[in-house]
Amino acid sequence: MSKCWEQRGCDEEMWSSCPHAIASDDGICVADCYFALCDNPQRKVTADPALVFDPVVNRAAAIKEICWHCEFFLRHAPRI
Repeated sequence: MSKCWEQRGCDEEMWSSCPHAIASDDGICVADCYFALCDNPQRKVTADPALVFDPVVNRAAAIKEICWHCEFFLRHAPRI
């Protein structure tokens, strides 16, 4: 089962023609994309500097920028 940070908000056909994805070298969904919004119940934006700047969180595991400030992702993501 995939983790929430491994799931896009759009399908593969939409993503293949997405202007954000086409312009991106890394294929990460930008935070201002409508389909990158997260409605998962575990989603919680954090302002805790210890989590936001944790150097061992593997942010490359997230395919959506919006995950980079989610407390759930920062606590449960793979570590470097």
